[in-house]
Amino acid sequence: MFAVLKTGGKQYKVSQGDVIQVEKLEGNVGDKLTLDQILMIGEDDKVDVGSPMLDGSQVTCEIIDQTKGPKIVVFKKKRRKKYRRTNGHRQLITYLKITDISKK
Repeated sequence: MFAVLKTGGKQYKVSQGDVIQVEKLEGNVGDKLTLDQILMIGEDDKVDVGSPMLDGSQVTCEIIDQTKGPKIVVFKKKRRKKYRRTNGHRQLITYLKITDISKK
């Protein structure tokens, strides 16, 4: 069984037992989360597609880690104008382990 869920403005195809990396979600390590923005659920040859979301479906997951991603350097330059700006950014990341996928 698999599901396509939406969180942080992105879509993820997940199955039970998968570990995914998403943008930061509130919670502590070990907390259980229920994600209810499910776009599609499929098992074997049967697929249920929402328009846009499936009502009553949910994915249960556990927070494994809250961390920061790799540093990204943002460099802006305009040639011949003596304009240079350097910034850095580290995105906050949550690792989730999918424990259960249920539909209505």
